[in-house]
Amino acid sequence: MNKKNKKLTPAQKRAKKAEKADRQKKYQWVFMNGKQVRIKRPTTIDGMSVDEYIQKNADPIWLHQNELWEYMDENKDKNC
Repeated sequence: MNKKNKKLTPAQKRAKKAEKADRQKKYQWVFMNGKQVRIKRPTTIDGMSVDEYIQKNADPIWLHQNELWEYMDENKDKNC
């Protein structure tokens, strides 16, 4: 009457564990409107957000060409 569950092989267990790890890297759980939902993680470069990376590493010319004037710092311009 009852259907027996098949046991997974060691290779299937490893594959399932790897899939779970990949999902955890790509998505995160947050609460929205009182419900727990899964959303994609924000992109990062070297462990910091994209905006923070641009602020630390971009030169004023690149910022101006890409219209990111809010990231331009007056102190950096005076030193050049």
